[in-house]
Amino acid sequence: MNSSTASFSERSTARSHWFLLLVGLCSASGCVPARGQEKYPAGQTWHAEIKVYEATEKTNGEPQPQAPVHFDSTRAPELTITVNEAIRYQRVEGFGASLTDSSAWLLANKLSAEQRKEWLQRLFDPEKGIGLNLLRQPMGASDFSREDYTYDDVAAGESDPQLRNFTIERDQQYILPVLKEILAINPGVRVIGTPWSPPAWMKTTQSLLKGSLKREAYPALANYFVKFVKSYQQAGVPIFAVTMQNEPLNEPADYPGMGMSSAEQAEFLTTALGPAFHAAGLKTRIFIFDHNWDLINFPIEVMSHPKAAAYSSGIATHCYGGGATAQSELHDRFPHADIWFTECSGGDWQRGNLLVEQTRLIIATMRNWSQTVILWNLALDQDHQPHLGGCTDCRGVVTVQHDDTSSDVIPTVDFTALALASKFVRRGAERISSNTFGQGSLEDVAFRNPDDSLVLLVLNSSGKPVTFNIAWGGKFAVYAMKPFAAATFVWPGRVRKQ
Repeated sequence: MNSSTASFSERSTARSHWFLLLVGLCSASGCVPARGQEKYPAGQTWHAEIKVYEATEKTNGEPQPQAPVHFDSTRAPELTITVNEAIRYQRVEGFGASLTDSSAWLLANKLSAEQRKEWLQRLFDPEKGIGLNLLRQPMGASDFSREDYTYDDVAAGESDPQLRNFTIERDQQYILPVLKEILAINPGVRVIGTPWSPPAWMKTTQSLLKGSLKREAYPALANYFVKFVKSYQQAGVPIFAVTMQNEPLNEPADYPGMGMSSAEQAEFLTTALGPAFHAAGLKTRIFIFDHNWDLINFPIEVMSHPKAAAYSSGIATHCYGGGATAQSELHDRFPHADIWFTECSGGDWQRGNLLVEQTRLIIATMRNWSQTVILWNLALDQDHQPHLGGCTDCRGVVTVQHDDTSSDVIPTVDFTALALASKFVRRGAERISSNTFGQGSLEDVAFRNPDDSLVLLVLNSSGKPVTFNIAWGGKFAVYAMKPFAAATFVWPGRVRKQ
């Protein structure tokens, strides 16, 4: 979006924020006035170093440090991106991917212990790596599993409403060990649990494929979630949040899934899952929806149900239909509802400059109120495997390339794109105001970290070199960016007085 075609949400929000700043007031859901922000003493402010990290499509891994730039009074006769931390939007929770069964199996079985430690550090360590801090964990099989399973499978024609057969034993083979290795590297990693299908005996099809949830199975599925959260907690992996059903409006034919209407989700949440979590004393959050941007009538209908809205901690979205501006529509309707972007996969179907496409995804998602960017598989092999069905050419954040004698790990463009944000934007940061010029020019998003440092992510999607200004506090820094490059700029902000 450019400044003249920004979403109605951002234009109206910015106008209201400026008004509130002028009168010295601020709403609970909007901006925070810049109380106590002062310039550095003379000779100190504008000589602060701006660190620069740049990536192109040829970058293999993390963005590379460039020569630093500085603020001064000189403004180049070029485009200007103005950063204003006085106007603040949503809190940032972080960045990540999904430790699918396929990803965990590859990391546990195709890498040596030394290789696995090295790459888990590169992925999750905030100092030695790119600092990913979110994992979306399938509850049982997904399309990227080696076999079909849930936590309570029984023989055909049988049922287990008391969940006497519930067990996470299969996850203890390699999923939980890898999760615990990750948490040892970064204890701040948060795990979100999502089922692709409940046990077959709970469904109308008596199968992990297709079907819907039997109404009489609502209490059993709610207890299934409770047992999952408690079992993972006992295994040393706390569950921060759950979603009720992956892509509830999709019933795939060749891998586990289940249809669930908005009315069914609202009823299940209000009559079963919400009360079950409350009765069990669980603090685990519950997110609704977990599906595509073009299907937001679903979360609108769920959030319009007062009891469902009370149990909901936020709205989860995917990228496979529509555009990120749908998140601004949801924010406008439900300004107190957190928005979590929980799945998007790149793959061989993508054409053109992939770094541009994946960096644009991060910028657009964040400029439209999401607190997170979570991609799909953390790791797949060179043949996009293992998988049960569905996508045959999906791409992981890293590729585990292996044969009968050796294995290697190759970071993909998704690793690089995530790193442009995850390595520099910390949990608890806030998105702040920055103008943007849209596709074919400069696209950007800015943040203020909890330590007051400022982060600006800029994408040059013009296909030609671009020199531009970064304006902040009445001063300017000039930078020349390569065609189809992305860069992250980091500098110390003005310390907020408490």
